[in-house]
Amino acid sequence: MKYFRILFISYLLSIMCVFAQNKTYEVYSVGFYNLENLFDTEDDPNNPGDNDFLPGGAYNWTQDKYEKKLDNLARAISRLGRQYSPLGPAAIGVTEIENKKVLEDLVKRPAIVDMGLEIIHYESPDRRGIDVGLLYNPKLFQVVNHKVHPYVGYEDSSYVTRDQLLVSGLLAGEMVHLTVNHWPSRYGAKSSILRETAAAVSKATVDSICAESPNAKILIMGDLNDDPIDPSCRVVLNAKKNIHEVTECGLFNPMWRLFEQGVGSLAYQGKWSLFDQIIVSHGLLHDKSGLRFWKPEIFNRDFLIQKEGSNKGYPFRTFSNSTFMNGYSDHFPVLVYLIRER
Repeated sequence: MKYFRILFISYLLSIMCVFAQNKTYEVYSVGFYNLENLFDTEDDPNNPGDNDFLPGGAYNWTQDKYEKKLDNLARAISRLGRQYSPLGPAAIGVTEIENKKVLEDLVKRPAIVDMGLEIIHYESPDRRGIDVGLLYNPKLFQVVNHKVHPYVGYEDSSYVTRDQLLVSGLLAGEMVHLTVNHWPSRYGAKSSILRETAAAVSKATVDSICAESPNAKILIMGDLNDDPIDPSCRVVLNAKKNIHEVTECGLFNPMWRLFEQGVGSLAYQGKWSLFDQIIVSHGLLHDKSGLRFWKPEIFNRDFLIQKEGSNKGYPFRTFSNSTFMNGYSDHFPVLVYLIRER
């Protein structure tokens, strides 16, 4: 692990606090990336959601296009977090993946094969045939256990969506819990209740962990299909905008201030949204001697931005309607940085 000697202003949103000079910190990063319909080219008869992503399907999804997308995603992942953590992220939550095979194909691409990323994946009952997963660097994050929490509680028992993945492991020698989410999509005002239900599942997971360890270090990450100010995040998760508002077992949303500044992770019809979020537990905010939160980042590097056409300035996506653009994703990756004093 390479160490950086850094003088920085803490990301305290209510009180700006300059740390003492000449302190040395270890810097770790954790990321999240919606991979935008990462399907293979094989027909899975048990997954009707893959029909558009087959040779001859709506997107004429060929092996060549699939491999180009894998290479593009690998290029993006290879650059995540490197400014402060030279080995890249300790873990990266991912969504919109068809199965474990696409992740196996992804981690073998030349741009990231040397990272030695390992995979955690479960099949979800989602009607679109997409799942969540976690890529992690075993040199930085040692997995202890993992499981999924299904979407439950909505009055329509026939409704199914992505499971929520919980992975617990050691990061910098400390137990950290990562939850990977892809909450229900927006299709009208009434869909808000679906995301609020998903948020309740996430909150129950946090509360369960915190009941055993009030200072547990937890990161909720995912494409939440809501902004930080929406009820699912602001009310159900009760994720606060300011660190000083966060009480024991509470949550802090570092993306809130970025959203207020007009920074987004995806755009639609001229409006930016910040659906891709990483939310931080109380236990990562005030530990002076251990691992703690430093700052967030929307990884909106120039090569990930569309340079022309109707989507100019937006994330450089794979398709524009049905035209193959040879891009990356319609979402930017997001990161949080964690530090520990040496």
